[in-house]
Amino acid sequence: MGRRRRYGRNVSGILLLDKPQGMTSNDALQRVKRLYKAAKAGHTGSLDPLATGLLPVCLGGATKFSSFLLDADKRYRVRVRLGITTTTADAEGEVIRTESADRVREQDLRTALKSFLGPIEQLPPMYSAVKHKGERLYKLARRGIEVERTPRVVNIIRLELRGFEPPELEMDVHCSKGTYVRTLAADLGEVLGCGGHVIALRRTGVGPYVESEIGFVTLEEVERQAATEDMDVLDALLLPLESALGHWPPVRLSEDAAFYLRQGQAVLVPQAPTQGLVRLYDPSQKFIGVGCILDDGKVQPKRLL
Repeated sequence: MGRRRRYGRNVSGILLLDKPQGMTSNDALQRVKRLYKAAKAGHTGSLDPLATGLLPVCLGGATKFSSFLLDADKRYRVRVRLGITTTTADAEGEVIRTESADRVREQDLRTALKSFLGPIEQLPPMYSAVKHKGERLYKLARRGIEVERTPRVVNIIRLELRGFEPPELEMDVHCSKGTYVRTLAADLGEVLGCGGHVIALRRTGVGPYVESEIGFVTLEEVERQAATEDMDVLDALLLPLESALGHWPPVRLSEDAAFYLRQGQAVLVPQAPTQGLVRLYDPSQKFIGVGCILDDGKVQPKRLL
């Protein structure tokens, strides 16, 4: 069989979409893809329908680098209701337990939060996209099936309490990939002895993209610009794909080095970093991909455009 022909514009870049509440991440992705008339698109980590905030959408060549954003740290602002435990650990689930949270003091809360800092084990919730024997857990949960899950180690980098008006609290979370904030809220409630669940969740950052430093684009704004049918104006909302890798040092390649690197060969570049991942640029200063530094100091291509 021949390769399926891909239709759409060859547009490339990253849209920092502010996902609206009530929409799935895939629905938001498909909407953006249609508005941009893009041949290829992907997002970098799902948000629950309840959640709002940053959903980076990669278009065209940027999809080759989406894995780096998938692996990046995430930031959230979350509001938790203590005293009520639900099946999904958020407001969309059924209430399964009610306890009084009246005895929880702010000092108790601050002490409990400290116990979650650093590497911790989390049990993936049944209402999650984790697969069990090829099937998503949330599909099993909807059929009333619960299966044994394996705890995962995640890293809670920062927890900042922003407000506490019993029985609700608000906090900022900076965490590693794979962290379930719903599970964090539920576990916090268990430590406090009263249970708890998420009532509002907003993702405020993914990797180098942080809301306090850069604006997100609403779906309404994308739709408004698309209605003008001026694709240049629409494309102006996109960030260059290398912006996702801005925390890695750049390596400027000579013409010969760029040629051999494109053939998959490691090359020696004078004054290159001695370790880690790097951004690669050809002699015309055009971004061509990502490389890593080998033990012998050579630059090995990792992902190229």
